[in-house]
Amino acid sequence: MSSTLFRTKKVEQSILDTEEPEHALKKSLSALDLTVFGVGVIIGTGIFVLTGKVAKENAGPSVALAFVVAGVVCGLAALCYAEFASTVPVAGSAYTFSYASLGELPAWIIGWDLVLEFALGTAVVAVGWSGYVRSLLDNAGWHLPESLSGRDGATGFGFDILAAALVLVLTVILVVGMKLSARVTTVVVAIKVAVVLIVIIAGAFFVTADNYKPFIPKAQPQEAGSSIQSPLVQLMFGYTPTDFGVMGIFTAASVVFFAFIGFDVVATAAEETKNPQRDMPRGILGSLLICTTLYVAVSIVVTGMQKYSELSIDAPLADAFKATGHPWYAGVISFGAAIGLTTVCLILLLGQTRVFFAMSRDGLLPRFFSVVHPRFKTPYRPTILLGVIIAILAGFTSLSELAELVNIGTLFAFVVVALGVVILRRTRPDLPRAFRTPLVPFIPILSVLASLWLMLNLPAETWIRFGIWMAIGFIVYFAYGRSHSRLGRQEEAKPF
Repeated sequence: MSSTLFRTKKVEQSILDTEEPEHALKKSLSALDLTVFGVGVIIGTGIFVLTGKVAKENAGPSVALAFVVAGVVCGLAALCYAEFASTVPVAGSAYTFSYASLGELPAWIIGWDLVLEFALGTAVVAVGWSGYVRSLLDNAGWHLPESLSGRDGATGFGFDILAAALVLVLTVILVVGMKLSARVTTVVVAIKVAVVLIVIIAGAFFVTADNYKPFIPKAQPQEAGSSIQSPLVQLMFGYTPTDFGVMGIFTAASVVFFAFIGFDVVATAAEETKNPQRDMPRGILGSLLICTTLYVAVSIVVTGMQKYSELSIDAPLADAFKATGHPWYAGVISFGAAIGLTTVCLILLLGQTRVFFAMSRDGLLPRFFSVVHPRFKTPYRPTILLGVIIAILAGFTSLSELAELVNIGTLFAFVVVALGVVILRRTRPDLPRAFRTPLVPFIPILSVLASLWLMLNLPAETWIRFGIWMAIGFIVYFAYGRSHSRLGRQEEAKPF
């Protein structure tokens, strides 16, 4: 039984499966498209919200260093993703990589994890987008009825029509085709980056040097009930996280990591890339480098415009401009945030449908969902199914308490991919690798340790919810996936 649970799917077979006409996705993406996708999904709520929260509560002006630390953790994982995506250019990202290196059961676990990560991520961001749009509409004098504005009405119940509508519109875009998705994303990302650059350039004229003093505020123990405090860290290491000080920078890094979530989605589009061996590493590493640079620049400017202790938690960028006597920038920033979250939703939904499609093509989920559209060559069935489900979730549910599941799911995927690189180097040293992770196994092991450390800094409740979802996944696999596995049936059909 153990041999069947950890049977691996050869890379050559995975690539061969992509050439079957009814399961073949259209190859239309370039390195620029992938970089735009990466920037589009990374720059979102984090840059518009987390900067102020972490500066005020955890790191002060040294929040810029926290972004660097989080970017390094993601960079270690990105090197591993780049090798896998160029070696195994197949839809599914970490799921497909795990199938080729760790085996079927680990692949199922990571695939199930990614389905949860991307679904909740899309729903949560859609709700956040709805809030920004409602704010802009209210400023213009247009007010939606409370019953269509989410769960903010007097009854505490309603349907967030804007969040649901966004998901449904993006679903249609993804069904029509990846090139259209890439064009829409390119336009939106250009607007979003322009707004971020306006914040950096305009804000630089209002920076006061005294606001950077002290750059690293004096350390102090975290208050009880802090959202960052993790009993797992204290239990395992006897270490109590601190606010401010040098260690406060690392504590802050576990928060701003949320701002980097999504770069791994680029890897899910490997099968739809014209030259994945060359373009996947460029797209993954390029988007991460661009976003880290923008994050650091924004955090430096904002903490220089306003004293860190006075920064707003909800809208730090907009309120910093208000504090300098330029409130009209608030509208521009809110517009940029709304535009930015649109692309985040689009690309998270794209990532989820590709993972679901890959699992279906392998027989671990019903094969009905692995048929591509005859005209658009997109996985339209899982796209429509998941789009409708997520639209309902976004319409009826806040999901604020479940948002951290997105984070733990991403970090778990980082761990699996890093381990997979080391294993595949040993089991298949003959594979052609257009990009090779440097200093193996040192870099992958460092990536695993860094990701595990950030996972341990998450609340225990997040681990419990994650464990429940994984338990459900085991039930689904043993009840359906294991017996319908395409790889398993191929092995059974082989003559002795």
